[in-house]
Amino acid sequence: MDDVLKLLEQDEWRIIDQSSLGPMFHPLQSFALDDTLCESVGTGLSNAVARTWVHHHSVILGIQDIRLPYLVDGLKFLEESGYRYIVRTSGGLAVYLDEGVLNITLVFPEKEKGIEINRGYEAMYRFVQLMFADLTDQIKAGEIHGSYCPGSYDLSINGKKFAGISQRRVKKGVAVQIYLCVTGSGSKRAEVIRLFYEKSLKGAVTKFAYPQIKPEVMASLSELLGIDITIEQCMLRFLQVLKKVSGGKFYTSQLSAEESDLYEHYYKRVVERNEKWLP
Repeated sequence: MDDVLKLLEQDEWRIIDQSSLGPMFHPLQSFALDDTLCESVGTGLSNAVARTWVHHHSVILGIQDIRLPYLVDGLKFLEESGYRYIVRTSGGLAVYLDEGVLNITLVFPEKEKGIEINRGYEAMYRFVQLMFADLTDQIKAGEIHGSYCPGSYDLSINGKKFAGISQRRVKKGVAVQIYLCVTGSGSKRAEVIRLFYEKSLKGAVTKFAYPQIKPEVMASLSELLGIDITIEQCMLRFLQVLKKVSGGKFYTSQLSAEESDLYEHYYKRVVERNEKWLP
């Protein structure tokens, strides 16, 4: 196994599956949970964690998005279109989540040497390649211009983006997060984000260059592979790869009592930050 995949060779993986909690599961909870698990893993309270999660009808904004000159108008558009929104502290810009998007967070302990940023990205990239290796060998990493939340670890097939990766580091814990557009229309999701920026910018010139979104450069895995793939099937693939790279050493669990106390702290913090950042 190469050096990148060795990062996935943890003593034991703990799985927290929140992919089927439904529309009441709020995105604020997810980002508080990832911070909680970062501290828990980083301080040795927990083994490495693999968390899967799905949110309905949500737009997740980045820190730069709160500086948009007409943000109030962009948020009004989202509200009137039936989307809830939050600001996250990881990653860069706005992304779209719904019931056809599977999110995966891998939380690693940062030991003596530390984990280089690109190594975390590469590990997730290779993980996704393994998840779909029987269906395609064309998954590439590299920025897709015209996509929402563009970055050097956009994942694409034939130039169309279906996934993006971000990282969050808290108290010696490293959370590598990915969203996978599994089903539905990638371009329709991108059109929502395009309209959000259109209404939030109104053609204004800003110091920060916001993406000029071209919906046609985004698609779902189902569209790109020409077959129907479900979130449940992706979950099975995820577990199969985790079993393969970890030697089968994993178990499922929920938060411990100590982690629940930590979660209350991080949830309060993310709520307070959103109240401060959003108009």
